[in-house]
Amino acid sequence: MTVIDEGVLKLDPEEARRVRQERFERIGRWVLPLAIMILAIWLWDRICVWNGIPQYILPRPGVVLSTLYNDAGLLFSALLVTLRITFLSLLLAVVGGVGLAVLFAQSKWVEMSFFPFAIVLQVTPIVAIFPLINIYVDNQTTKLLLCAWIVAFFPILSNTTLGLNSVDRNLRDLFKLNGATRWQQLRYLRLPAAMPYFLGGLKIAGGLSLIGAVVAEFVAGATGQSSGLASRIIEAGYRLNAPRLFAALFLISLTGILIFLVLSLISHLILRRWHESALKQER
Repeated sequence: MTVIDEGVLKLDPEEARRVRQERFERIGRWVLPLAIMILAIWLWDRICVWNGIPQYILPRPGVVLSTLYNDAGLLFSALLVTLRITFLSLLLAVVGGVGLAVLFAQSKWVEMSFFPFAIVLQVTPIVAIFPLINIYVDNQTTKLLLCAWIVAFFPILSNTTLGLNSVDRNLRDLFKLNGATRWQQLRYLRLPAAMPYFLGGLKIAGGLSLIGAVVAEFVAGATGQSSGLASRIIEAGYRLNAPRLFAALFLISLTGILIFLVLSLISHLILRRWHESALKQER
């Protein structure tokens, strides 16, 4: 609450304390991780210097950044290949996962019949599935895309199915009393209610699609000018080119962070006006 003293608007001590706490939290959310990261990089550099570690075993951070700059053409072209597989597999996971989840929501028999197959795909490692994919699929890009899709598909399907089945029964009964058809219930009730669950699954699937693309490249052993970052890591490992290996790993990590931040922003923009998870909480 606020109090007015001689025409001056003032905050009471409790509200002032809350405002200061929120300000510190906003600053700390960025400053603390950045400070820890800088400290970790400094320790990494000092360990290399103090122990005289050669760069083909553990390069210093400055050497990694220099390699990233000098090999930018090679590494970023490989990154584009990996990103193409990542985003295509994520798109297919969204289309397939949401479509199948809607089908499950319309029929319990369909869900009971096909959901176990999705679980089988989720729990079976890619390295075990890839030999079969390698036999039945000729195109290298399709092989990589299929592997990455398998990894990213289940979080979308599982979360969206959970959201569609988590609708308040009272609201569902209200729709039925007003004569709403099954598809009207889906459009105006179930899909909006499932949106937070879908967006949560999307954030998970975004990172998994990148992981799936990289793992698929490792398993496939793709080489050549059209190969992705995983192939550059394998090549650098064979040549004991640790600076390039670390530079490729840095690009993968940075890409994963950016994907997560972008998807988190999209989720916040969609949910910020109506869902509890994105509304500002009163303390």
